[in-house]
Amino acid sequence: MRKPIRTLFILFLLSLISFYCPAQRDGDFDALAKTYADASLPLLKELLSIPNDAFYPEDIEQNVLWCEKEFGSRGFSTQRINTTHAPLLLAERKHPKAKKTVLIYLQLDGQPVDSTQWFQESPYKPVVKRKNKNNEWEEAIWDSASSMNDEWRIFARSASDAKGPVVMFLAALDAAASKNIVPNYNIKVVMDFEEELGSPRLPDAVTQNAQLLSADMLIIFDGPRHISNKPTLTFGARGIATVTLTTYGPVVSQHSGHFGNYAPNPALRLSKLLASMKDDDSRVTISGFYDGINIDTETAQILRNVPDNEEEIKKRLQIVTPDKVGDSYQEAIQYPSLNIRGMQSGWINEKVRTIIPGWARAELDVRLVLESNPERLIQLIKGHIVDQGYYVTALEPTEEERLTHDKIATFTSEISYQSFRTDFDSEVGKWLTSALKNGFGEDPIRIRMSGGSIPISPFVSTLGIPAVTVPTVNRDNNQHSPNENLRIGNYRDGVKTMIAILKEKL
Repeated sequence: MRKPIRTLFILFLLSLISFYCPAQRDGDFDALAKTYADASLPLLKELLSIPNDAFYPEDIEQNVLWCEKEFGSRGFSTQRINTTHAPLLLAERKHPKAKKTVLIYLQLDGQPVDSTQWFQESPYKPVVKRKNKNNEWEEAIWDSASSMNDEWRIFARSASDAKGPVVMFLAALDAAASKNIVPNYNIKVVMDFEEELGSPRLPDAVTQNAQLLSADMLIIFDGPRHISNKPTLTFGARGIATVTLTTYGPVVSQHSGHFGNYAPNPALRLSKLLASMKDDDSRVTISGFYDGINIDTETAQILRNVPDNEEEIKKRLQIVTPDKVGDSYQEAIQYPSLNIRGMQSGWINEKVRTIIPGWARAELDVRLVLESNPERLIQLIKGHIVDQGYYVTALEPTEEERLTHDKIATFTSEISYQSFRTDFDSEVGKWLTSALKNGFGEDPIRIRMSGGSIPISPFVSTLGIPAVTVPTVNRDNNQHSPNENLRIGNYRDGVKTMIAILKEKL
């Protein structure tokens, strides 16, 4: 009897070792992720080659067709949710004995391109690049994917934001199928083709199709990892509203010699008006702008747990002193922001001319947090302009208005979507934390809220489901800018991340 007992005891110990040593299991898991990530790179190249500026419906249609084909070939039923412009695409796959449904959000459209600023033939002709001896990017041959170094990068519009994650997910589905990994939850995937336009038709589409989109939780495959490039989960995002503000001088631009010191300069007036909105520490001076924001002890600890290196961040931005809205980067993005995203008046550079401009315009964005009411913030900004002595109108002023009011400003605004935030200890939070820990052998970095905005609040508010973002791409990806790129190592890790989630029991 002793020998069988000893044998059973040894088998028991071996089972414990295999259970408590994730690193032992990770070798095969890493190989699986890399194999399917590399095999899917031609598919990524194909998708990145389809233009995806949402201002061109014929190009968006090609992206929709591509997604219908690829998801359909993986056992998903697909259905278009029509809007007045580009449709949303819903892909759904049910699994045996599943008791819950996970909704996944993917984005397919991209920012407009200025091809003259890209260091390649076209932003829609993906290329692989590597650093040369002079630390400059040079094109490499896109032949054998497995030979690509993790530090090489794919350059193309939407490589990171956010077609890369779309193909990562498809590759993860293929990898899971190869190992007979069947999730114990149903999957719905909603694909957005107007995110870079602010998803203006998304709220109505969600409201009108609430039952169709119903789920127990939402995960968003979008955005960059923490700057350390370690596995990351983000539990919220700021919302966004925009303001267009125009000030006026003479009815048409005037010769600065003839009318300098006489005709009011709208650029100077606009500059002073904007400067009055913030103090020297860049805190908004508009009374009540930060009302409702309270960084309590528990929240402060959550923010400190994010392993930011403030000196490294400043070096990366090449700044000496950051704004003083918060005591750290993480604390700063817990507050609503007021940002000048662009200004225009007269002409500059080779087109410069000696004139007093007829008008000056600033485009502002207001990043929103959960505690702040968007309509209230917009009215506070508008009220501040009135307090500075301006007659505020929504239209270009008439001759009568110009001759009646000394200072005139045109003010228009749009609220795109509100912020969202999910508790770390929610069901989706615990599940995703466990999935990434099992996949990578370490706890993921958990971020309370990202500074950027994604149009998720309609799902959270209308469907009543919690949402968490699973970022995968490299932070230095130039998203929204020329020469957008995706690091090969992040692509492989992204596939690994999504396999881990498909494998994790809910």
